[in-house]
Amino acid sequence: MSSMENLLGLYEKALPRGMDWPAKLKMARQLGFDFLELSVDESDDRLFRLYWTKEEKRRLLQYIDAAGTPIMTMCFSGHRRYPLGSRSSEIRRQALELMEKAMEFAKDVGIRVIQLAGYDVYYEEQGEDTKANFLAGLKRSVDLAEKHQVMLAIEIMDTPFMNSIQKYMVYDRQIQMPWLTVYPDLGNLSAWGNDLEQELELGYPRIVAVHVKETKTVTDSFAGQFRDVPFGEGDVDFVKAFKKLKALRYKGPFVIEMWGDKMKDPMAEITRSRQFVLDKLREGGF
Repeated sequence: MSSMENLLGLYEKALPRGMDWPAKLKMARQLGFDFLELSVDESDDRLFRLYWTKEEKRRLLQYIDAAGTPIMTMCFSGHRRYPLGSRSSEIRRQALELMEKAMEFAKDVGIRVIQLAGYDVYYEEQGEDTKANFLAGLKRSVDLAEKHQVMLAIEIMDTPFMNSIQKYMVYDRQIQMPWLTVYPDLGNLSAWGNDLEQELELGYPRIVAVHVKETKTVTDSFAGQFRDVPFGEGDVDFVKAFKKLKALRYKGPFVIEMWGDKMKDPMAEITRSRQFVLDKLREGGF
């Protein structure tokens, strides 16, 4: 386990996709993580998790208990495929159905925070109508979060729509509910050229968890790289971010976000990445 006061989690997709739940949970513990972050992306099999029976969820709880590795957070990016801002009323209906299913799943397996992708639409063309639909859907989602007592946290994303904490705060001010928070991704924040210290200070009262990911910066001639950048080979100033979070007295979790599907040896790369992040956290005062 990490020797920090803050918990250190691992994103599920860092592990090989073919691993079953007992193996994933056991491996996360063996690799030194305090918890695992569940992925519910736009793929059929991961979206179907939200429709598991009570018995299937009970089985997962047994695996969690046996491994001693909780699942504390859910990265819910299924709204890329079924966005809250869609022009299709049927897709918007599905988006809210998935949102409530995610809340129920979280409640049943002990997940505290659902990280929501900050997209109004992903595969459709954006417009004022999609932004208005997103706001309406977000309000309804926060109502569901309040009903089920599960925290909803918007991720700072890899597209301009929600690429800063400043942009998140616009929605925070309109909704003004304790169940809507922010879950910044340091890699995404950095890649868009934001002032990391300023952004973290602005959002601090609303930050419930932090994604730690390496990225390469967007420039006039380069679209940036938002995933599959090995730690230490990108542009993120992790020490600066961690120093700021330490000064703000941040006590929440850090989650290492990486993808194992393109790695020759995922376990070795996770081990290396964990050590890299721990070293930077210590430099930052954690």
